[in-house]
Amino acid sequence: MGFEEFILAAKEAKRIAFSFADPLIVHHYDADGISSGAIVKAAFVNENRKHRMLALKKLDDSSVESLKKENEIIFVDLGNNERVAELKDVLVIDHHQVKESGKPQINPMLHGLDGGSELSSSGTAFFTFGNNADLGVVGALGDMQYPLQGANAKMVEEGIAKGEVKQEFDLRFYGRYSRPLVQFLAYNDEPYVPGISYNEGNALRMLMDLGIELKKAERDRRYADLNSKEKKHLISGIAEIVSRRRDIRSLVGDVYELPKRPNKSMLRDANEFSTVLNACGRHGKPELGIAVCMGEETAYLEASAFILLHKRMIREGIEFAGKNVVDLGPFLFLDARGVVDEGLVGIVCGMLLHGSLKPILGISIGEENTIKVSSRVNKASGINLGKVMGCAEKVKGVGGGHVVAAGANIPSEKLNEFLIYCGENIREQRGF
Repeated sequence: MGFEEFILAAKEAKRIAFSFADPLIVHHYDADGISSGAIVKAAFVNENRKHRMLALKKLDDSSVESLKKENEIIFVDLGNNERVAELKDVLVIDHHQVKESGKPQINPMLHGLDGGSELSSSGTAFFTFGNNADLGVVGALGDMQYPLQGANAKMVEEGIAKGEVKQEFDLRFYGRYSRPLVQFLAYNDEPYVPGISYNEGNALRMLMDLGIELKKAERDRRYADLNSKEKKHLISGIAEIVSRRRDIRSLVGDVYELPKRPNKSMLRDANEFSTVLNACGRHGKPELGIAVCMGEETAYLEASAFILLHKRMIREGIEFAGKNVVDLGPFLFLDARGVVDEGLVGIVCGMLLHGSLKPILGISIGEENTIKVSSRVNKASGINLGKVMGCAEKVKGVGGGHVVAAGANIPSEKLNEFLIYCGENIREQRGF
């Protein structure tokens, strides 16, 4: 097993996909799901082949029932439900822990590759069809797979060769292409810069003290506009502040520019691009995210309007979570029902982890009298959250996912029972 075997399986998956006459491409609604769905769509467009698109939040029993009328389905970033076996012609393109359905599936997990850290569904779709490495990188970053390693690194290499990706070692702050310099400094908190984060006045003074011009030709400058000398001065200034409190290694690292995407836009930076797609999906507009990926200019303009709302909701969610997380022993717990949207609770949980080795489970209001559960954990914990969330089946729910990020939907009245099962599973995995 290994990468070579995976590539052979990907070629077979492509053959199966293109054997379909008019498939329904069913993809997940997050950044990786939209990116991978767009890669598959672009492959069909390039070949002038008929297809249709559908985005889903989850593949549950009701979704499977609604799809039984379809003759041909390509699941992308979805498909790990045993009931897929009840459908007609199916191809699964996925990277989650595998649940066998007897249907053809291309998944790195089947070939000894880690689908949680080495290849997302976007990367799997890229290696299957060979187009849009840039979207493969966007999906991987959106799926929190940074640093890109293993098969992801091979995808980056191919993207560079195609002129779709440019890799640099630089400051990793968000908004390198989209935010004016003052906001670029003031509204980054990973890492938190004491005295600068959330303080525009101090950010402005820092830039002025460093002699960095804020405007040129009446236009606000972005970090991407700075020359190498200015970047060096700015990074050194930030590092001097951060080093008094914490390790500065998180300041810089690999960043990914997408040369074929519009310059001076959020789509030029892979990390910012993933945020655009997340905002589209989490706010009920996954089809808009697909249009953005396909290069429709008006779609990007419309999607930009969601970003401020998306960021504000996440910020408010983090503020709420910081005051309401409780320690239940085996795991941390956040009851965010009625406060944090179900599409954002996982993002909020991920931002609360820091160095904790305990998993965090967050809940929000789901659909049809259910509870949406999202969980995150640091890889060093040794806990497989996919197995923990699998406890949902014991309470007539559905659950699963990756080792470090997984989710579930459970009946509202079964919450306490579910949490008990989760605690028992975590203790078993830790051996006590």
